[in-house]
Amino acid sequence: MQKNFIAILKIILPLGLGLFLIWLVFKDLTDKDITEIKASFNEINYSFLILSVIFGIISHLSRAWRWKYPLNHLGYQPKLHNSFFSTMIGYFANLGIPRSGELLRCGVMSKYENIPFNKLVGTVIAERMADLLVLCGFIAMVFFLQFEMLTNYFRELGFFKQISFTKMFILGTAFFVVVIVSYLLLKRSKHSFFEKLRKFLSGIKQGLIAILTMPNRGKFILHTIFIWAMYFLMFYITIFSLPEVETLPISGIVTAFVLGGISIAATNGGIGAYPLAISSVLTLYGVDHNVGYAFGWATWIAQTAMIVIVGLISLVLVPKLNEKTSEL
Repeated sequence: MQKNFIAILKIILPLGLGLFLIWLVFKDLTDKDITEIKASFNEINYSFLILSVIFGIISHLSRAWRWKYPLNHLGYQPKLHNSFFSTMIGYFANLGIPRSGELLRCGVMSKYENIPFNKLVGTVIAERMADLLVLCGFIAMVFFLQFEMLTNYFRELGFFKQISFTKMFILGTAFFVVVIVSYLLLKRSKHSFFEKLRKFLSGIKQGLIAILTMPNRGKFILHTIFIWAMYFLMFYITIFSLPEVETLPISGIVTAFVLGGISIAATNGGIGAYPLAISSVLTLYGVDHNVGYAFGWATWIAQTAMIVIVGLISLVLVPKLNEKTSEL
């Protein structure tokens, strides 16, 4: 009963947050705001959004190809189309139930390639660790590019005036104590939460070791770089779809790309959160909020439509193609 309740909450809470964010924006919109948002949608050059979708599909193909390398290392030779269809079905599932896609992706691959489910999960953890490292690199880049803006923002809030050396020392000491206590609990506690956390971290460690020791690690790393390059191009090309947005500096583009990506994990596929995150960044660079919000929705709709369409096609084709293969 409790597990079912938690499972329902995992679906309802992210979706509820997304709908709440949409309501939060629309409740304050005037007739003029709505007219401006509609005008921005009409002004968008959708050719650039189509190009964005193409870059997105290429990145997913590369991800499907990359998945083959750790599986080859384990002694399996999955077909590329099964890897791609499984990946897209996983993305499609995430739109309905956040973070369910990885398990479904492994389930589909296990069914049609006869690969043990737990081994597939291990390879996905390895993939996610590689992606996390790249994302951390982008976050560090945002911090570096936006350091002056962040400093000025906190200075305007009086942040530096309010914090003395004594307070900084106390905060630093408290942080150090929290880190030590957390480490000891993680290392020695018998509580089920910490045991699960230790198991999770162990899986991450094994995943990283798998990446570093497999024969095709160089190709795996190159695919990882290529995937994220396509992700960035997927967003970058959309900048040219609106005249008010195409003058955005590289620092703003990278910041919007990172915050937009993070927002996708907050709700079902980023519904409500993604357009708000994008518009919030664009307003820092002088783009009108209504224009930024329309732009955020347009880019989100394009990518989500691609996942829905390709995901549904994958659901239809994966059993048919494997049925034909088994008959040969």
